[in-house]
Amino acid sequence: MKTSFINYTASYTDLYQLTMAQVYFLQGRQNESAVFDYFFRKLPFKGGYAISAGLSVLLDILENITFSDDDLAYFQEIGFNPEFITYLKQFQFRGNIHSVREGELVFPNCPTLVVEANIIEAQIIETLVLNILNFQSLIATKASRLRLVAGDKKLIDFGLRRAQGPASYYASRAAVIGGFNATSHVLAGRDFQISVSGTMAHSFIQSMPDELSAFDAYALIQKDQCVLLVDTYDTLKSGVPNAIKIGHQLAAKGHRLVAIRLDSGDLAYLAKESRKMLDQAGLSYVKIAASNQLDEWVIKSLVEQQAPIDIYGVGTNLVTGHPDGALDGVYKMSAHGDNPTIKLSENIAKTSLPGIKRVYRLLNKDHTWAGADLISLANDQEFKMMHHPFDPYKSMSVDRHDQIPLLNLVMQDGRKIVNEINLTEIANYVQSQLKKLPDEYKRFENPHIYKVGISTRLRDQRNELIEKYRI
Repeated sequence: MKTSFINYTASYTDLYQLTMAQVYFLQGRQNESAVFDYFFRKLPFKGGYAISAGLSVLLDILENITFSDDDLAYFQEIGFNPEFITYLKQFQFRGNIHSVREGELVFPNCPTLVVEANIIEAQIIETLVLNILNFQSLIATKASRLRLVAGDKKLIDFGLRRAQGPASYYASRAAVIGGFNATSHVLAGRDFQISVSGTMAHSFIQSMPDELSAFDAYALIQKDQCVLLVDTYDTLKSGVPNAIKIGHQLAAKGHRLVAIRLDSGDLAYLAKESRKMLDQAGLSYVKIAASNQLDEWVIKSLVEQQAPIDIYGVGTNLVTGHPDGALDGVYKMSAHGDNPTIKLSENIAKTSLPGIKRVYRLLNKDHTWAGADLISLANDQEFKMMHHPFDPYKSMSVDRHDQIPLLNLVMQDGRKIVNEINLTEIANYVQSQLKKLPDEYKRFENPHIYKVGISTRLRDQRNELIEKYRI
């Protein structure tokens, strides 16, 4: 399965990664080891959880990433050192990566991916890690929220035309991870093996002598895949009555009209009236699709109004991650050589957690989720307490909880060591994890806060380094 239509090279990075790498190289430090943690600080959409997405894409790119001849010629143009450019000719990522499973439910401040490599390799891939994981995790989380309110209704990604350029390609992939059924994006459908779905544009109807002629022409070709857009002129006086005529014509020939689509107006009212008209005409099997600036709040309202809508096409608000627009994932060094490192801040919430770490999901004795994840040092042996990362007065006993490790080795010496998992499997895993997450964390308003804590040894190591570097 293809995972990218972009010809990624290692120049897909920020300039400062290269300027830092050049200094490391000219100082002879290119073989120094480093560990970087990827994590985010804030849940998107004021929600109670996020979904990790993008790992498979990232690993595929990292396995093959190099600097091209064009890259190296450009570096010469902009003044990089010739010896450094020669070094970059042989660049490959040869490090190790530990990660949560793609589709895992994740929470703030927990490392979800850990990079172990020489300092130049680890530095150069930072931008790619952030670009891939931040975006796909954001969209998968948005899609999941839409799935939660839509129940078992069909969800289709309609976002290609409103996305930020090529981002739409990965948005379609992430939407399926979060629970969408299909996409209108043909290239993404081909490459990621996603069901493709679409109807017609208003321009198609406008190009015909009248609405009925347009419907008739479309149905003649589409037959059992016919969905008619009914709001070009007047939904209830023209669009639905004409769709009913086409529905009867198709039925007489042994075919079935699949659906009508509403794209404007009071969707709840129009859906209810359209349903009545279709049912009265003996077309109760014809589904109703709706689009037009939908998001989880609009769909939640439509569901609460008992609007008889079977299919939702969601575009702009899905693929742009509205209203957040970005996940605030960061990539911070946690170890250099054999030494733990720390990034200090006047804001304790932005002080990084030092050292090589592991993350555990805590379970109650009945194997239900305890609503807490524990971050520890990699060589911690047992845990009695976990502590709030930033509030010294909050702690929790964990010695009676079972622990499931979340970070697993997925890339070793620059090669993937995990089997390819298709999107359906990832999406199914998301749903299985959401069933385990207690309902209070899935509330749309004021969700319960999932606890994330640090082990006693990790807390002590952080505090020691804060004292060491405090001026």
